[in-house]
Amino acid sequence: MSTAILTGPPAPGSSLDGDLRSLGFHVRWATGAEEARTLLAAVPAGERVALVDSRFVGHRHALRLALTDPRFPAAAVPGALAAQPEARPALVRALSAAPALTAPAAAEPDRDLTEAVADALDADGVAVHRPALGTLVAAVPADAAARHEARAAVDAVDDEAVRLRSAVKAHDGFFTTFFISPYSRYIARWCARRGLTPNQVTTASLLTALIAAGCAATGERGGYVAAGVLLLVSFVLDCTDGQLARYALKYSTMGAWLDATFDRAKEYAFYAGLALGAARNGDDVWTLALGAMVLMTCRHVVDFSFNESNVSDAAAAGSTAKTSLALSSRLDGVGWTVWARRMIILPIGERWAMIAVLTAVTSPRIVFWALIAGCAFAACYTTAGRLLRSVKRRGPRTDRAARALADLADSGPLALLVARVTRRLPAPAPVAALLGAALMISVAATAPVGSWATVGAAGGYAVLAGIAVARPLKGPLDWFVPSFFRAAEYTTVLLLAARSDVPQAVPAAFGLVAAVAYHHYDTVYRIRGGTGAPPAWLVRVTGGHEGRTLLVTVLAALLVDRGDDFTLALTALAGALALVVLVESIRFWVSSGAPAVHDEGETA
Repeated sequence: MSTAILTGPPAPGSSLDGDLRSLGFHVRWATGAEEARTLLAAVPAGERVALVDSRFVGHRHALRLALTDPRFPAAAVPGALAAQPEARPALVRALSAAPALTAPAAAEPDRDLTEAVADALDADGVAVHRPALGTLVAAVPADAAARHEARAAVDAVDDEAVRLRSAVKAHDGFFTTFFISPYSRYIARWCARRGLTPNQVTTASLLTALIAAGCAATGERGGYVAAGVLLLVSFVLDCTDGQLARYALKYSTMGAWLDATFDRAKEYAFYAGLALGAARNGDDVWTLALGAMVLMTCRHVVDFSFNESNVSDAAAAGSTAKTSLALSSRLDGVGWTVWARRMIILPIGERWAMIAVLTAVTSPRIVFWALIAGCAFAACYTTAGRLLRSVKRRGPRTDRAARALADLADSGPLALLVARVTRRLPAPAPVAALLGAALMISVAATAPVGSWATVGAAGGYAVLAGIAVARPLKGPLDWFVPSFFRAAEYTTVLLLAARSDVPQAVPAAFGLVAAVAYHHYDTVYRIRGGTGAPPAWLVRVTGGHEGRTLLVTVLAALLVDRGDDFTLALTALAGALALVVLVESIRFWVSSGAPAVHDEGETA
């Protein structure tokens, strides 16, 4: 239970008390600042507390947005403010400092009391979230005429319709917007009214996708059709969980973690199901499945690296981000370009729809080739635009951006040792990273499998990787560095397994890349949440990208001619890495103070 403190006498005909109780608040009344401070002191320290002007007139959903969203330490709309436990000390100080509360209400009858407190919180260093209300009403009328006008405005807007619309992402793909959201929002409302949580819906989506993967693994046409249908159902549920979180404002740290990781788990499990189904019919497509996963993950790290490297640019004077935003705004003014640009990047909705339809009517081999071709084109399209914007960049990136890129690089002990030795070497970071990746991939693709030349190339790769991160990654093209490292590591594993001709080596490599990719996605979502990269000990234990690449080449040199030993070694390595990164990830997201950061704009 949370507590709402109403300041001032009750307004005639007001439903405010009932609205607050319906939102889960225990309502207390205070006649002035002193009594409000006394009531606040009596509220248990771990509870959320709200301060509401008794003259408030507005929609219940406006109150919900300000008072029940757990993602922000403090939030406010005109006439209402909420503070989470961490902001309570600042709220006590604000109650003492805000002039609107220290002055008698009769002396300033038109003064918005809560706005004065919100301003005091901002001045005290607590960022107060002020949600966009759109057509919703939230006001503190100064007299009877203004109150009548505000109530008429409330009656003119259906806040439930607004709530349903706001449950849908503002920027979603074409397929999601026109084929899923028109009805999934009502599923979200149905779930909310029955007490279901977003986490339960997320789990249902995962289970549905796993069943779809199992159907695909049968290798029968009926199984493929069922797999395609169930994959679409899983995607509907995947949209519903986020819409339910927005509809009911039920955000959580656990939900952020589930939402961030389950999409990749579902997609890669389906790849594995397709590969198993094809194998039942004598068609080995594991290499294509692993290639699709490598391409998808490398594409995402390009997206993440570019976004993180430019996250602080929007407000910078003369930044290219402003020019890019202006160009995007002009393109978005032409209706068809909005959807064309969103579809061409093959976001998750379009991608899953394509996979589902092709699974039902074609073969796994065609599914993977279509996926690889579509993702390759999308990656080239987005990367070309970002490259053009980056070469025109003026000035270095921020320290925060450089730190994020260094964390995304996932450099292990070998690369960091080289970086310390070569710190004064004037080598452009993306050039060194590209040379290292090209060296590693070309030797892995051409040298005899099991050759010690591949091990030597891995050593050279580690040296060049260290040179690449020797200095802060603030150059205009330094956001390429993490993606070059991902391409080198994942592609090396793929090439060694595919060229070894060792039975089941590629499925084992699929598991290894999946485990490492989870670690890299986990790093991305920690950085997005503002908590930084995983702990240094985890990077050391897992070896960093260059350490893992070197280890796989050594295993190939030692074991590729010894029957199934190479497969067993890759499987053991995949299991060990998965165990370590999953345990640390679960510990962090479940038991730490990680923020409830949810995906509100990323369509990939």
